[in-house]
Amino acid sequence: MSSIYAFTAALNNGKPKSLADYEGKVLLIVNTASQCGFTPQYKGLQEIYSKYHSRGLEVLGFPCNQFGHQEPGSDADIKSFCDLNYSVEFPIFSKIDVNGDAAHPLYKYLKAQKSGLLGRNIRWNFTKFLVDRQGNVIRRYAPQTTPSKLESAIEKLLK
Repeated sequence: MSSIYAFTAALNNGKPKSLADYEGKVLLIVNTASQCGFTPQYKGLQEIYSKYHSRGLEVLGFPCNQFGHQEPGSDADIKSFCDLNYSVEFPIFSKIDVNGDAAHPLYKYLKAQKSGLLGRNIRWNFTKFLVDRQGNVIRRYAPQTTPSKLESAIEKLLK
């Protein structure tokens, strides 16, 4: 695939969602987990989504259970957790793998576009990819990078 817009992923309700629907938007794509030390970042993700959504930001959450089995629940469990604990309004997709042979094609593409400190593989939950309005993967952020630290980069892309 030559463009992020060529991919489709299942939303948390099982319905397919084409990333072409986000063409012209700035995207923050994050692999998430409900039982991780970084889980409180859901709050920050929702805050930047609320702050910048009207200007063209979309946050896309992709739950993953590959790191310490920190996302063991069903898609319904994950949605309920996000709603109850963080009032998440941004799209949450069905649980996927981000590494290995079964990695979702979107994540294979993202990792090929921007390697991390330790190579292409995702190191842990809450790794973030920032994508510009033209679909270019601009930067990959480590799990420890909080959503608020991305605001200046997001603002630059929204201009």
